[in-house]
Amino acid sequence: MDLIIKNGTLVTPLGLFHADLGIVGEKIAVIAGKIDGSAGQVVDAKGLYVLPGAVDVHTHLQMPFGGTVSADSYEAGTRAAVCGGVTTVFDYAIQRGGKGIVQTVEERRALAEPGACADIAFHCAITSLEKEGELLNEFAAAADYGVSSFKCFMVYKKEGMMVDDGMLMRIMEKAGENGILTNVHAENPDAIDARIAGFLAGGNTSPWYHYLSRPEFVEAEAVKRAVHWAKALGAKLYIVHLACKEGVEEVAKAKAEGHAVFAETCPQYLEFTCDVYKREDGRNFVCSPPMKGPESREALWKALKLGVIDTVATDHCPFTQAEKDWGKDNFTKIPNGCPGIENLYPYMLSAANAGRISFPRAVQLCAETPAKLFGCDSKGSIAVGKDADIVLYDRNKDFTISVKNMHSDYDQTIWEGVALKGYPVKTFLRGNLVYDNGTYTGKPGQGRYIRRSESGCL
Repeated sequence: MDLIIKNGTLVTPLGLFHADLGIVGEKIAVIAGKIDGSAGQVVDAKGLYVLPGAVDVHTHLQMPFGGTVSADSYEAGTRAAVCGGVTTVFDYAIQRGGKGIVQTVEERRALAEPGACADIAFHCAITSLEKEGELLNEFAAAADYGVSSFKCFMVYKKEGMMVDDGMLMRIMEKAGENGILTNVHAENPDAIDARIAGFLAGGNTSPWYHYLSRPEFVEAEAVKRAVHWAKALGAKLYIVHLACKEGVEEVAKAKAEGHAVFAETCPQYLEFTCDVYKREDGRNFVCSPPMKGPESREALWKALKLGVIDTVATDHCPFTQAEKDWGKDNFTKIPNGCPGIENLYPYMLSAANAGRISFPRAVQLCAETPAKLFGCDSKGSIAVGKDADIVLYDRNKDFTISVKNMHSDYDQTIWEGVALKGYPVKTFLRGNLVYDNGTYTGKPGQGRYIRRSESGCL
C-alpha cells in the first residue's frame, strides 16, 4: 500500500461506517474494517469523517465578463477548491463567433492545465450558431472529446451570450440525439431589460434594484419555458443555479412526470435572501440570478431534502472590491458574480452538522450525483477502483470564514464572518496530500483534464 487512512468514519450516500482505506497509486484499492500491514504513509483519521472529494460542476475561472476578468485564475480557483475539499472543478468554456466547441474547450484547457491544482473538466457554453451546420454536426465529436454537456444562456443579450428560443430549440434537439445534457441559465431577458430601463429612468440605482429587476417571476417564466422545450423535444435538461420557489415547483412537476429534468442550486441562495441588497456592501452580492425572498430559500432547502434539486454547485465568479465598486452608484455597472468554490463543501457539511440535511445527503449533492450526472466515472464516491480523492473532516472544528483565511486571489467575499461547525482538515487528490490544516500543500499543475464518459445523467 502507498497510503492507509485508518480509524475513520466513512460517509457515503448509503450511510456512515467505520473502515480503513488502502490506496495504491492514485486509486482506492481496499476498504476494510481493519487493514494490517505496512504502507508508505499511514494517516490516523480517528474522530474524523472520511468523505469523497466534492465535484463543483459550475465555475467561471479567469472569465472575461462585464469589462473585466473574474478575479481567480485557474491556479487560484483550483487551489481554493482543494482547500475546501473540492477535488474536481468544472469550468464553462464560452464559445464565441464562428469557433467550434472542441476548439473553444482546447483553448481554455491550455490556459487551465499548467496551474491546475484540482482535476478539471469543462462544459461548453454555446453563444453563437454563426456556422450552424458545422456547430450542430460537431456535437458527437465534442462528446467524444469528453465534453458531453452544453450551456445555453437565456440572458445576457447585450453581452452577446444569449441564445433565443429558436437556437435553444435546435441545440436541445441535436443534444438529445447525441446523449448530451443541455444546461440552461433561465431568466427572461426582455423582462429584465424593461425593468432596468424603468428603474434607471426613475433614478433607482442602488443594488436593491438589481434584485427588483430580476425577481422571482422573471426566473420562473424562463424555467417553465426551458422545461417546456425539454419535454417537447425529449431532451435532457439541467437548470443551473435554481433560486426561486416557482422554478422548484416546475422542476418537481417535470420529474414527477418522468422527464429527464435536473436542477442545481448554490450555497448563496441557501444562506442569503434578497435583503442583502439593502446592505451597505450590497453590491458585493450582485450575481445573476440574484438571491431571492425567504419563501424561495425555504423552498430550496425543502427541495434538497426531497430530491427535487440534484446538486449543489457554486457559480464561482469572483471580482475584486474595486471592480464591484464600479456600480456603487449604478447597479447595472456591477460585475455579476460571487465567490464560493472554497465554501461549497464546508457550508453543506456544516448544514449537515446542524441537522438541516444528513451527511450522506450532503455527500450525494456535492460529490456522488454531480459525478454521475456529468460522466466523471472515477469521481464522486469512496469505492474500490475510484480515484483516491479523499477529504478528512473534523465535525467539531469551529471555523469562521474570512477573506484572510481563504486561498483565492480575490480581496472580498460575501461569506465574510459566516460561522461554520466542522471543517475539512486534509484533502487528498488522487492519493496526494494537497491541503493540510489551513495550508495548501500540493503543486500547481497536479490537476488533470477529465475526459468525461457519455454514461452520465444517472
